[in-house]
Amino acid sequence: MNRRILAFLVEPVTHSPLRLEVVEEHEDSIEEGRLVCDQSGKTYPIVRGIPRFADQGNYTESFGWQWNQFRDVQIDTETGGQHSRERFDTEAGWTEVDLKDKWVLDAGCGAGRFAAIAAARGARLVAVDYSSAIDAAAETLKRFDNVDLVQASIHELPFPRGHFDFAYCIGVIQHTPDPVGAVRGVVSMVKLGGHFCFTIYGRRPWTKLSGKYLLRPVTKRMSKEALLRAIESVMPVAFPITDVLYRVPVVGKVARFVLPISNYVDRPGFTRERRYREAVLDTFDALSPQYDSPLTADETSRALRDAAATSWTFRSRVPVVVEGTR
Repeated sequence: MNRRILAFLVEPVTHSPLRLEVVEEHEDSIEEGRLVCDQSGKTYPIVRGIPRFADQGNYTESFGWQWNQFRDVQIDTETGGQHSRERFDTEAGWTEVDLKDKWVLDAGCGAGRFAAIAAARGARLVAVDYSSAIDAAAETLKRFDNVDLVQASIHELPFPRGHFDFAYCIGVIQHTPDPVGAVRGVVSMVKLGGHFCFTIYGRRPWTKLSGKYLLRPVTKRMSKEALLRAIESVMPVAFPITDVLYRVPVVGKVARFVLPISNYVDRPGFTRERRYREAVLDTFDALSPQYDSPLTADETSRALRDAAATSWTFRSRVPVVVEGTR
């Protein structure tokens, strides 16, 4: 943890000041220690250079395990591709001119696939995740000296309201216990005139009838290891079948809705091996979350109004992809 983040870290519930107690420090990086809130009496550890405002075994446990198992699968510098950069450009649309030297919040960074894009564009980036995926992100982002990492809940962010110039949250909101509250919380982190971006699973009347939602009441109760073993055991058969089936017009669309197998047959630039690894990862990602509550565009708009956002534009309504200004 770099000392520069101490200038704006606060206790996540009361937003009271925090006092640093150092146990181990290397040059300008605090590797071990604690942050103490004298008002509430709470103490938050700094472990492996990351301040931790998260309880062990919270609802994001499967995501932490997932991203530490599959850290490199979606990282452009690891795969040699540009899919994460292209997705960030399509959904957020912020360039180096926009982000350079600006304070930027990545709310729910996972293994750091989008954080690496923002950091490479010169952002003063704070990457947050509630799960142990923050440790995978630390590995992904270790080459950047303009990044700070924090383990914290998206519902209780340890920053003062209105601190950031930009904030984005891509593919996370639906996996929280209160998606609408999460939208409001992230927007509140943005200063007046600042920008936000969200990508959220979109809900239609029939969404919850899809195969993954029908199967998940069982799979989310399985151990992470058992679920992954089950997916790896069926994938040698399921992958080639869906590789053909998903390409068939009309039939493929129905099959993708019914079958809980992720296979991105129409993704350009992916080798078959890379698509196979991502199929295993995203099938696990689809079947393991404790929460999955898609929003409609109208529900998202109401949340943005409640958060005092001034304007926003939907790049897509299903999924919900929205960029705007507070």
